[in-house]
Amino acid sequence: MLLDQYDHQSIEKTEGNKSIYKIGGVNMIETERLILREYTMGDFEALYEIVSDPETMQHYPAPFDVERTKGWISWNLENYEKYGFGLWAVVLKKTGEFIGDCGITIQNIDGEMLPEIGYHIYKKYWRKGFGKEAAIAVRDWAFEHTDYDIIYSYMKYTNVGSYNTAIANGMKRVKVYDDSKNTISYAYAITKAEWEKLR
Repeated sequence: MLLDQYDHQSIEKTEGNKSIYKIGGVNMIETERLILREYTMGDFEALYEIVSDPETMQHYPAPFDVERTKGWISWNLENYEKYGFGLWAVVLKKTGEFIGDCGITIQNIDGEMLPEIGYHIYKKYWRKGFGKEAAIAVRDWAFEHTDYDIIYSYMKYTNVGSYNTAIANGMKRVKVYDDSKNTISYAYAITKAEWEKLR
């Protein structure tokens, strides 16, 4: 769906070039070029095109098959219910095209369950700043709407694009650790106090 199909009377808050909308009780974030909204099962085909692509998923153990893609959406729907957040679908504001996801999940980072900003953008939209734009909006949402004092991002050590996005999000590398899934993982983090200095 495009933003114009929603009732703009539902704007809850506007800050700079970012607005947070309340759509049927669900937060939806609008940035300069993007809309972040909750997943639906109707996103399956668009998501599968992205996560089944070997190049897009090169830093994962393997591209996703049909069942894992469905499970990914289900997992996020469960996260919305349990935590009030999860990975959100990222769509282009101008066209409504689904280009990936970005949001917060609780992840095992070196043995601790921690809030993590994750992002997955389709390869044809790499190097256009969409991951950074979405991640910054999610970071702001997290510190404004949760009680977390620190937010993380983690990635396989080979994923240069991902840790550059974390750095652009104001994060600093805080851990390098052995990870059975990634071989070696980097963890980046930003505290609420550090975030407040950026505003």
